Amino acid sequence: MQYRRFGRTELQIPVFSCGGMRYQHSWKDEPGWKIPKANQDNLDATIQRSVELGINHIETARGYGTSELQLGRILPKIPRHQLIIQTKVAPKENANEFRSTFEQSLRNLKLDYVDLLGIHGINTPELLEFAIRPGGCLDIAHQLQEQGKVRFVGFSTHGPTDLIVDTIQTDQFDYVNLHWYYINQFNWPAIEAATQWDVGVFIISPSDKGGMLYKPSPKLVELCHPLSPMVFNDLFCLSHPQVHTLSLGAARPSDFDEHLKTLDLLDQADALLPPILERLQAAAIATLGEEWVNTWYHNLPSHEQTPGNINIPVILWLRNLAIAYDMHDYAKMRYNLLGQASHWFPGQKATQVKEFDLRECLQASPHAAKIPELLSDAHSQLAGQSIQRLSQSE
Repeated sequence: MQYRRFGRTELQIPVFSCGGMRYQHSWKDEPGWKIPKANQDNLDATIQRSVELGINHIETARGYGTSELQLGRILPKIPRHQLIIQTKVAPKENANEFRSTFEQSLRNLKLDYVDLLGIHGINTPELLEFAIRPGGCLDIAHQLQEQGKVRFVGFSTHGPTDLIVDTIQTDQFDYVNLHWYYINQFNWPAIEAATQWDVGVFIISPSDKGGMLYKPSPKLVELCHPLSPMVFNDLFCLSHPQVHTLSLGAARPSDFDEHLKTLDLLDQADALLPPILERLQAAAIATLGEEWVNTWYHNLPSHEQTPGNINIPVILWLRNLAIAYDMHDYAKMRYNLLGQASHWFPGQKATQVKEFDLRECLQASPHAAKIPELLSDAHSQLAGQSIQRLSQSE
């Protein structure tokens, strides 16, 4: 395993982290007696394998159902000094509720302290205010630090880039969990801000939200050869020293295996990546057109600025992926989350796009004339049964 300095925390964090949202029994809280032995045995084996590999950063959240409770059965059996444990608690308007929720996390984990406490889901200005205002969640987190229950405080986010940058620039957080990978590089300014403020950078879900790379399209496999799409994406992310660790949402011990192939390639990134990047870019231009590929995202309105709350940037992005790389399953999965995932994945689908006049909100876009028709096309290609986030499912 290789390790990187995790920003101002000075922790040496493995370049892969073991995310705790795939192996638990349930996304809802359940009493311990309801957890099947086979599921717990699999979780235990996954954590043991992770630690054996040097992936000693174990990450979970109060919102991940039975994940914390089940980790509490295995983590106390491992020497505490060998582990970096992170849990996350959603910001609350009532800061005392934030405290009580964290205390429940600590009881579940059966630990005296966590190394990293993330304020989970700073996705809107209101939630940032809950965190940083006097007497808010961050004040509680600092009290927990003084009590020795928390070492470092960060935040996780699915929010817009400008909000992430604003949150980093408060200089109140030691690290950030955010999305950034080959197919979604929009948060690079936030990573640059994190580097400037010496904030640790943890990449959320590079293999799932980064393109469902555990079941890639044949076209993507061909374009990424000789690497698998998963290894390509890992190498792409880790070739940037500003990125410190990638979360691997392992559901079983073998889920680490493909990622491990990346480690021996890190010093070859300068040779391996350019041909693949050129092929990916060429495929996008061949299917979408060079002007569109280079400018489609310019001056698009946010969903708040769009009639019907339609999330134009996300819809066009997903259409691009489906057409350029045959990533239809991924695009459909994400598209059908729109309207179902609140501030975690905001905005609406293009279901009723023909009923709205988008001329005013699109007036600064170089592609204003054709975007309404492209939104209709995206809906016809991608629409299906509405999907909930995992944490909303049973």
